[in-house]
Amino acid sequence: MQELITGASKEELVWISGYLAGIAAQQSAQASNAVFSAAAVSATAQAAAGSAPAKTPAASAVSKITITYGTETGHSKKLAADFAAKAKQRGINAKLAGLEQYRLNDLSKEEYFFTVISTQGDGEPPASAKKFYDYIHTDLKLERLKYGVLALGDTSYPLFCKAGEDVDQQLQKAGGQRLVSLQKCDTDYEQEAGAWFESVLQQLTSSAAAAAPAVKTTTETTKPHKKIYTGTVISNIVLNDRGSNKQTHHLEIAAEDVDYQPGDSLGIVPENPAALVEAILGISGIDAEHLLSHKSEEAPVGHLLQKRLNLSYLPERVVKKYAAIVQQDIPATRIDLLHLLKIYPVKDKTQFLDVLSILEPIAPRLYSISSSPEAHSGEIHLTVAKDSFSVNGEIKYGLCSDNLSQLKPGHNIQFYIHRNTLFRLPEDDKDIIMVGPGTGIAPFRSFLAQRDSIGASGRNWLFFGDQHFTTDFLYQTELQGWRQTGVLTRMNTAFSRDQAEKIYVQHRMKNQAGELFQWLEAGAHFYICGAKDPMSTDVENTLREIIREEGKKTEAQTEEYLDRLRETGRYVKDVY
Repeated sequence: MQELITGASKEELVWISGYLAGIAAQQSAQASNAVFSAAAVSATAQAAAGSAPAKTPAASAVSKITITYGTETGHSKKLAADFAAKAKQRGINAKLAGLEQYRLNDLSKEEYFFTVISTQGDGEPPASAKKFYDYIHTDLKLERLKYGVLALGDTSYPLFCKAGEDVDQQLQKAGGQRLVSLQKCDTDYEQEAGAWFESVLQQLTSSAAAAAPAVKTTTETTKPHKKIYTGTVISNIVLNDRGSNKQTHHLEIAAEDVDYQPGDSLGIVPENPAALVEAILGISGIDAEHLLSHKSEEAPVGHLLQKRLNLSYLPERVVKKYAAIVQQDIPATRIDLLHLLKIYPVKDKTQFLDVLSILEPIAPRLYSISSSPEAHSGEIHLTVAKDSFSVNGEIKYGLCSDNLSQLKPGHNIQFYIHRNTLFRLPEDDKDIIMVGPGTGIAPFRSFLAQRDSIGASGRNWLFFGDQHFTTDFLYQTELQGWRQTGVLTRMNTAFSRDQAEKIYVQHRMKNQAGELFQWLEAGAHFYICGAKDPMSTDVENTLREIIREEGKKTEAQTEEYLDRLRETGRYVKDVY
């Protein structure tokens, strides 16, 4: 015990004392020994910190609460589970449920209801929370409900935490009473989320909880700033060989002191093409150097159009505002600003400036980092597929991927780190299975480089796929080198277009079903990265089939097995 508390601060000693006292109070069956231990530590804490004896936590004024979550990546679920555990430590019975499983009719019966929900896409709830989201937009009466909403999002996007905002507003509209105010969290959410739930617990353990006013959290309306790094491109090469149907770029960026871990992503806000900006300025008749106050900055219109404002594929809500400004009937649709200006022109410069005021910021694009902080010190690598698509017969390219594909060595680039605390390597001695076709290979190159650099003893198995072996085997030399040195214990590839019948990574998994299941049974962690549909769905269905057949399990047992993998962090996805 003395070793444990050596060097601890006064606050830490008091916390340890109170924590053990709380355990003692809960374990009545072993009261005498437990209380003695708690008292001993409490006395030690008092001697070291000079504080008064810590009091046993008071019994909660509330006996039962419901904590739900709506999640796409698993972050909301993890937070909700942590909150439920903390509530139980305070003597509160916390029912935990995903919003996809929550019985909607139970909402009117709830007294204390809390939800953790993320925002996806264009301000939308996760698919798993859609039924709940739609249900609370009906005519409900929830007068007895006391609730709180923790919203997860990304401040780089225009509709930051919109799904959480909507849930909070609808519960209030139905007659619910906020026990604590809405808390909106950015991607680095741990500290704010913890403080929010601590305020919830304070309310619940208060004898006046039922009548207590909503606790105001400090960041309800603020958006914390991300740390922006500036790097210099040192290499930009195409990984595909001549004749490929794809154009995949490997970018190396020199950037000192960038704090990231394998599994994280890099966020970039792309610029609009200069030709597009010139065309819009030409139609508007306004000078590019005309200064305009927008949000929190004053900048030339040309600068705002190129670096700040989204000009492409405007959402319907922006088109609706545009229609009000030009006073014309415009069908509900998504359309580029240039096309809007051509079809429904503004009448003068003043009206054009009004249009600029309704435009939303350019949304960042996220790319899985393909380098390792241990293996590539002072650098950060990306694996970027140049996106191309056809609109009315015209070939167009993705805004950010097109920007990145054209960067030359020496070009400066600004970015931030998007942390993915769930998509992490396990302990060094644990085995991992990685399924990453196409650019899904990116984080697994990071994983393998990291494990190679630190000498991790866990086994590594990679499933990689693309169209053709000769033109699309991304990082072939590196992967084969890791296979030869033993860093890669196993590697299975699937090149879909090299034979008459298309073969994908899920087919290779099925071919290795017995061995794959043995790895899972031995504690291996399973990762998927790449396209959400149909790849990740097909891979998960194949994994489910392997577990059922090799484990000789029923459908229900198979789902329980998968759920255990998810809950223990042994089955994680990073899909897009």
